[in-house]
Amino acid sequence: VLKVLSSIDAVIRSQRAPPLIHRQSKGPVQNSVKKNGQECGFEHLLPTVEMWADELMAIKDLHRSLRKLSLEVVPWHVTNAQDNREAVRVEDLQFIVDAMLEEVENKEKSSQSPSVQTLLAMVSHFQKLFDVTSLHGVYPRMNEVYTKLGEMTNAMRNLHELLELDASAPPTVVVDTVGKLCDIINENVTERVQQLLGTQDIHSIIDKLEEHECFFPPFQALIQDLLCLLEISNLDDILPTVKNLK
Repeated sequence: VLKVLSSIDAVIRSQRAPPLIHRQSKGPVQNSVKKNGQECGFEHLLPTVEMWADELMAIKDLHRSLRKLSLEVVPWHVTNAQDNREAVRVEDLQFIVDAMLEEVENKEKSSQSPSVQTLLAMVSHFQKLFDVTSLHGVYPRMNEVYTKLGEMTNAMRNLHELLELDASAPPTVVVDTVGKLCDIINENVTERVQQLLGTQDIHSIIDKLEEHECFFPPFQALIQDLLCLLEISNLDDILPTVKNLK
């Protein structure tokens, strides 16, 4: 009897034993015999074996619950009903869990691929956005949109660099900056015109332009006649040629 108890105790204390059960075992094996002849030192064996029995029964309950869950997740995956008197192996539990896990992974993969209805809705939406009347025109319009988008992206990138704007600046900022530059250029042009004509009044500018229109045509005709009469082609030669005629 001592030999059997010692063997059981060795199994319980081995590394193969579950950690919780191993921690519940008591100190070193005591194969001593009391004075009255009764064996002692193996008091921990009975609670440990009872715990093992409870765990085995719990495995059966777990197997039953997993089978119910499997019927919900993979109802087509039929497993043979197991007799309550038969022992449940860990491999049986692992088989059920693996089957359900594989089904979940397959559903995740299939959910990432759009359905035919989704693809049709996307094509229809593209046709509405870009005025495509037929399916044959979808690909050409896609290419056109892609080309225009590339051109616009390059133009915006160049404007960001020329205007020394941050690359993250939105198009509205670019438009505002270009508008301000145009205003500055227009103001400079107006000032140059005013300086050239020697006036600050818009009405005076109009008068100057009207005087120019009245004076310039006869003056231009006179110059052309002089060039023909003197047989020269350069304006700078008119005065020297006239002086030589004296």
